Amino acid sequence: MGEAQKALNVEDKKSRWNGELHQQGYEILKNGGGAIVSPTKVGYIIMTSDKAGLERKFAAKERKRNKPGVVLCGSMDQLRALAQLTPEIEAFYQAHWDQDILLGCILPWKEEGKQYIPDDGSDELMMDGRGTSCFVIKFGVPSEQMAKALWENEKKLSLASSANPSGKGNRGMIENVGDRIENEVDLLIEANDYVASIQPDKDVETRYEQGVMISMVDDEGTLVPEQKGERGVLPAPVMIRKGLDIDKIMNLLSDHFLTWDYRQGAYY
Repeated sequence: MGEAQKALNVEDKKSRWNGELHQQGYEILKNGGGAIVSPTKVGYIIMTSDKAGLERKFAAKERKRNKPGVVLCGSMDQLRALAQLTPEIEAFYQAHWDQDILLGCILPWKEEGKQYIPDDGSDELMMDGRGTSCFVIKFGVPSEQMAKALWENEKKLSLASSANPSGKGNRGMIENVGDRIENEVDLLIEANDYVASIQPDKDVETRYEQGVMISMVDDEGTLVPEQKGERGVLPAPVMIRKGLDIDKIMNLLSDHFLTWDYRQGAYY
């Protein structure tokens, strides 16, 4: 196939987000085995819903498999159905939900939540060795619409990773996801203007390209204990990655937990 034909095929796979649920993207993920590029508050992600899609994601990104998978939750009810939470952690998430703040926390799965993981070996690719995943909320309207519809209509999970070669950013531009990903996925949903609107005082060089990630588990993957207003309770929440709205999130951490730690890159 000539270069001109390849370029034409990639352009055929691109579609603009119009503010509503992207029906073509939804159908691709609903039917299984699919992989799409979708916009978020911090750039573009690859979205999948099963092992076949995850394998395509790993191939496209050439990404290490030891990191916890990202599970996109389109509602607090979905989060509660899938992840182990303490009342304090749930309240922490709820505060972010109410203020529309992107948040991802490393959490163990509920036993009853595991029934929603496709029985195709997906668990090996969406959890780390401790059985934890990163459960994310308020990640951006275009992808939130997709995750919410897949969960409410099909009880399907939305699994994600940034849409760029591992370790390189896409700068919030669909043009920067890279040839490998463009060729691998079934659809690319473009919303550069939406991504730019989230950090209007930043440009493509200065804006955050990731969300804050907080570990709510110890080294074995067990939830941190409730603090109940006491000081010095350990192990405690650990912020392991800075990102969009880090100042707001640190304030909320301080409101909800008297003890927490900051260790940028501790897991990675």
